[in-house]
Amino acid sequence: MVRNNIEVDVKVKCIESEITQAQLAENIGTTSSYVNRIVKKKEGVVNKTFVQMMEALGYDIELIYTKRDMEGGNHNGDVL
Repeated sequence: MVRNNIEVDVKVKCIESEITQAQLAENIGTTSSYVNRIVKKKEGVVNKTFVQMMEALGYDIELIYTKRDMEGGNHNGDVL
């Protein structure tokens, strides 16, 4: 099972970055409706087969978001 709530995570990261989902969509060259559809999906953001393999091995999946240093150096992990 993926333990993260992707929808909440994206919304929190947008707030932290002071951008809207529409601006995020524009930044990556897609539509806001597509971004919204992706973050609301219960499955599909993480490959279903990968999830099944990890579950069969007795693991849940927890995504960790690491803010990139614009100079390409230090990373600060952030578990949500």
